[in-house]
Amino acid sequence: MPDVITLGEPLVEFIDKHKKGSFTQLSEFVGPFPSGAPAIFAVAVARLKVSSGLVGVVGKDEFGTILLNRLRIDGVDISYMRVAENYTTGTAFVTYSPSGSRKFIFHLRHAAAGQLSPEDVDETFIKSAKFLHIMGSALSLSQSSREACYKALEIAVEHGVKISLDPNVRPELLGIEEIRRICKPVLENAYLVLPSGEEAMMLTGGKSPDEACRILIDLGIKMVALKRGAEGSTIYTEGEVLPIPAFKVEEVEPTGAGDIYDGAFIVGLVRGWPLSRVGLFANAAGAISVTRIGPIDSCPYLEEVERLISTQNTIKF
Repeated sequence: MPDVITLGEPLVEFIDKHKKGSFTQLSEFVGPFPSGAPAIFAVAVARLKVSSGLVGVVGKDEFGTILLNRLRIDGVDISYMRVAENYTTGTAFVTYSPSGSRKFIFHLRHAAAGQLSPEDVDETFIKSAKFLHIMGSALSLSQSSREACYKALEIAVEHGVKISLDPNVRPELLGIEEIRRICKPVLENAYLVLPSGEEAMMLTGGKSPDEACRILIDLGIKMVALKRGAEGSTIYTEGEVLPIPAFKVEEVEPTGAGDIYDGAFIVGLVRGWPLSRVGLFANAAGAISVTRIGPIDSCPYLEEVERLISTQNTIKF
């Protein structure tokens, strides 16, 4: 049974080659890339040599085949991946503005991904894990997907499995107030939250990322890993605020970097490392990922992360 399990929306992604910043202009898109935040996370964990599993739904089509093959090749447990006969596999199109911000168009809620349901969640599978990772995108995808997440959460809490949450806010899927509401049951039971600064503020109403993260700790969450992009990350616990330096790389494509950071961070916790090492490991994995195209294809292997740390690291463990 996997040590780390997640659930949610596997999909294939098409990336605007010319970064037009708008879907109303003629452009070229490259793909299909296997993607979806939970799938990226699951592959990241597996490539970093900790066992992982994904619960999700794909369509009975070639996009579904691409996803299942990618997950299988990378060693992700897909025992509870379902192929939905009468639905197509979820898709996403992404483009970039000149400032680097992203726009998405999703086909998920009415695709196979949106059909994830509580019946797809097996108690024996979930209760054996060390971490259950839940994402805001899966919570906001559809009512049945949310109920599946809540069922997995209930099983995990009952059996002492640690809960991690990436808010992964997608305003394209659901409004911010609704995202706060549906994340609340997970926050009430979370051991670890991994937000961006904007997500932390949206979840808590804090006026700054630092204030928002301290609010999360005051709510009883044991650990918050604040993702700060090119500025690195900061880890908050009840008694410590630990800034972790960034790695210098040339960015090519950032999609999936946050999910890869999540996976690497949890890998470090599963291995029992000191927090400084966990944070540096996660920063390095995220940094490598932005130098490549393709959300899942950009997931680094353990040896690559260790190599980057050995060449740029100034922290002594």
